[in-house]
Amino acid sequence: MWPNPRVPYELASDRAPLPPLRGKSLIVHVVMNIEYWPFDRPMPRGIIPAPHGAAPAPPDVPNYAWVEYGMRCGMPRIMGLLADRGIPASAFINAQVADVYPSLMAATVDAGWELVGHGWFQQSLKAVDDERDVIARSLDRLAQVQGHRPRAWLGCGLGETYDTPDILREEGIEFLHDWALDDLPVWMRTKHGPIVGLPYTFELNDVPVYAIQNGSTDEYLKRVEATVEIYAAETARTGQPRIMTLALHPHIIGVPHIAHHFAQALDLLAARDDTVFTTSSEMGDWFTAAQAPGAAVTESPA
Repeated sequence: MWPNPRVPYELASDRAPLPPLRGKSLIVHVVMNIEYWPFDRPMPRGIIPAPHGAAPAPPDVPNYAWVEYGMRCGMPRIMGLLADRGIPASAFINAQVADVYPSLMAATVDAGWELVGHGWFQQSLKAVDDERDVIARSLDRLAQVQGHRPRAWLGCGLGETYDTPDILREEGIEFLHDWALDDLPVWMRTKHGPIVGLPYTFELNDVPVYAIQNGSTDEYLKRVEATVEIYAAETARTGQPRIMTLALHPHIIGVPHIAHHFAQALDLLAARDDTVFTTSSEMGDWFTAAQAPGAAVTESPA
């Protein structure tokens, strides 16, 4: 019996060795979540509560504007920081961004960022009437933008039903970021064959850091510094690489006082001789070339 219906349990210390990626043991994945929050719907999250603690009904102008700032000002700010340093990124992007923010979608494609499926707009798959339609429609719209369907997916709010990984695999998704349970990729079971679970993060995710835990302006930089120290010690001792995901949202990481310290975090990482910056599919291809799925995930689930 598995405690987890998708991923066999394994101590990190028992994992088979993986080679470094492009000769580097500290693998950094910069992720920007680019999301459309419709003006006429309740906001998925807020920075300011309504008076008297009442749930704000649409239009929720202050919280909508909080997110819209990221789409207008935060995105070009962070895109500039990454371009200046030659750092690649993955865009975990709502497909409807192509229609609502076409110039932003064009800028993302022109920057060479990998497009990763992230729903139609910012709504959990738990809340939709037909998740297969939402998944297929999202992948098809992104295919129209970049010429091919995305290979990877992150659910809105990491939301899944019991069927989501099965549907994603059937729709051609190879890599899934919802299961943030390891520092390295894992093989996952679906009804249609194995899928790779790629790392994501809550601890280096700007939403928990700033919108939930109320971190100080330099908190993200401090967490990157501390994580690097632990990862470097572990890779030196075991030879096993580590993946550091920087999970970002433009309305949070893109405000000036936080972007200032985020730039320092990028410089800290770029200055190291053991660091490689990657994207979702490159990381997935590296893992699948190094490790085949075991019988536990290739056998058909009951």
